[in-house]
Amino acid sequence: MHVLLVRDGREYLLAPGETLETDLGVLEVPEDPTSGETIETHIGEPFTVRRPRLPDFFDHFERTGAPMMPRDAGLVLGETGAGAGDRVLDAGTGTGVLAAYLANAGADVLTYERDEEFAENARENFERADLADRVEVRTGDLTEEIDELIADASVADIDDAEADPFDVLTLDTEDAPAVVERAPDLLVDGGALAVYSPFVEATREVVQAARAADLREIRARETIQRDLDVDERGTRPSTRGVGHTGYLVFARR
Repeated sequence: MHVLLVRDGREYLLAPGETLETDLGVLEVPEDPTSGETIETHIGEPFTVRRPRLPDFFDHFERTGAPMMPRDAGLVLGETGAGAGDRVLDAGTGTGVLAAYLANAGADVLTYERDEEFAENARENFERADLADRVEVRTGDLTEEIDELIADASVADIDDAEADPFDVLTLDTEDAPAVVERAPDLLVDGGALAVYSPFVEATREVVQAARAADLREIRARETIQRDLDVDERGTRPSTRGVGHTGYLVFARR
């Protein structure tokens, strides 16, 4: 289990037994650190131990491209209800942010990533966040595996939970519409779909694919977040930008 070492705006993510070397000195993280305790460097400079939460790991994940923002992952969790006991099929692992949030909520995640280096980086991120036992990363293209996944589910034994259909399907890939067309065969009755896209044109294609697949409760949303400036004069929305991140499509089988 990794811990954060915090001091005056500085923050370092380290595992027990690892060594931190800074201009404030050198220290070795104890094998069994306690959140809230103070550890000093060899020259007596103190750092506070903190147990990291998932948003902290977002800041410390090794990134491959632009990762999904936590607020978008939060919307996926809120709209799909993904949680303990659910099986999630995910494609477009990337840095692993969405899969990490789903696993942190208690779901078991099978995620596909085409790029081998990206997939290996995501595995290391899940290890870092102590979520590797809930996430299986497969290097490959989900569209090439769909038939096999559907066949496994169609012949599933009642005791073979790993072959059952999925409770939630999440996608962050350019070929998402092709997967959405097969969603009825991948999801349990009432199962949820969530598709993220940075482009509005792709969002339209996903909505059309969801309609063609006879999914229900289809809705498309743009995610925008504005910060508030709070000072002695009053409170008002920040003028630094609209805070757009992307588009999300949700549906149910």
